[in-house]
Amino acid sequence: MLKEGDPAPDFTARDANGNEVKLSDFRGRKVVLYFYPKDDTPGCTKEACSFRDAYAKFEEKGIKVLGVSLDTEESHRQFAAKYNLPFTLLSDPDHRIGDAYGTYGKHVFGDKEYWTNARKTFLIDEGGRIKKIFDQVAVERHAEEVLQAFES
Repeated sequence: MLKEGDPAPDFTARDANGNEVKLSDFRGRKVVLYFYPKDDTPGCTKEACSFRDAYAKFEEKGIKVLGVSLDTEESHRQFAAKYNLPFTLLSDPDHRIGDAYGTYGKHVFGDKEYWTNARKTFLIDEGGRIKKIFDQVAVERHAEEVLQAFES
């Protein structure tokens, strides 16, 4: 189980356009790595739009935003286009990133069980260490919580 102060596990994944993205490519920058269950669902859309609406503030502070789900690159392209999402969405179909960060597992929604990512956010500092972990996410105002946490 990862905790604050631990090195952030490095990974390589494909973005919505099929480009390879490595976490280590962002060393020297602050990174928001947020995991979410599924593209274009109510809570995930609110969370993504929260980051979209605050994106200029993240850019101004030099913070890279990366969203991760099990969805395909095509699903990410459609999701980003539909909601004009300006940040990077990463596809993790084999849940290697989710496993490394402890977000992937069995979740219950109503009377159904799903294997998916928990909604969880990791703030990674310039040196590649985990500065803060959000286990509970208020989807509509999460971007503001993240910005405040990076300032403290």
